Amino acid sequence: MPKRKGLLAMHGTIEVNHLAKTFKKGNVKAVKDVSFTVNEGEFFAFLGPNGAGKSTVVQMLTTLINPTGGEAFVAGYNVSKDPGKVRRHIGVALQETGVDPDLTGREMLELQAHIFGYQKQAAKQRADELLEIVQLKGDASRRIGNYSGGMRRRLDLALTLVHEPKILFLDEPTTGLDPTNRIAIWKELERLNKEMGTTIFLTTQYLEEADSLADRISIINRGLIVASGTPKELKAQIGSDLITLTFKNEADLQKSESVLEEELDTVDLIVRNDKLNVYVNEGNKQLLQIVRTLDQHQLELETTNLSSPTLDDIFLKITNEPAGGEEDGQ
Repeated sequence: MPKRKGLLAMHGTIEVNHLAKTFKKGNVKAVKDVSFTVNEGEFFAFLGPNGAGKSTVVQMLTTLINPTGGEAFVAGYNVSKDPGKVRRHIGVALQETGVDPDLTGREMLELQAHIFGYQKQAAKQRADELLEIVQLKGDASRRIGNYSGGMRRRLDLALTLVHEPKILFLDEPTTGLDPTNRIAIWKELERLNKEMGTTIFLTTQYLEEADSLADRISIINRGLIVASGTPKELKAQIGSDLITLTFKNEADLQKSESVLEEELDTVDLIVRNDKLNVYVNEGNKQLLQIVRTLDQHQLELETTNLSSPTLDDIFLKITNEPAGGEEDGQ
């Protein structure tokens, strides 16, 4: 294990070494052997299909549950040995929040500030600052129970920022929001990261969110990290081009997959939503060869499309599952 750096230099970092978690009930190995680092000031996205183990990792890093193997350091502190110190340096916004619907937004923020040791006047000042940041100043006196979904998400974000944490853990912060509110949250997260230097650890089911915001991404599947890198690096792993084919009937679709696997070199193929996705280099040349090959076998193409692969294609190829859906239970 590398020598630990001084704590002051690590308050914005996350270091995970062979982390594991087995739940006694059912002997479920939710996390098997996970290692990664997040640098100070980095925007890090953590992705995985349902049941992959990403929520369990987040719960361990935020001291909600203890690991059964390995170790993790958040803000320079061991999550198992110094959970109190970890909590003082992090902000956490989970999918389920504990806000009181009978309080106003301002009252909720002031209450949170008091919990973190702010005196009355300082708590009011901090609440004003945060209401301005998340654009809720005009709704500060409304009861939270009357807030829209987007307003609640922005309030959740403000609550995580009360004590000015160096690290933010955000578990699907924009799930269920309309595009306008989602973009507003994106802009605020970018500002916190780029202007304030806040380290952000994000889980999301929107792959375009990770693609747009994250400096680096790790993908977890079946309790193990299966890919890591920048969005650009991950896309490069799959090939430079994506050819999408549709057919006039299901039989031709199925036969085309086997034909292309046999007759084309270094091609990755995935059938999804009645389409055949073919990942290749030099897509223009390969497309002509594919069309000729299918024509020789009398397989009737309906449409062809040539494009660059997206993060969604990477996710599907690596995990063999589409992104989205509800968060994993483990």
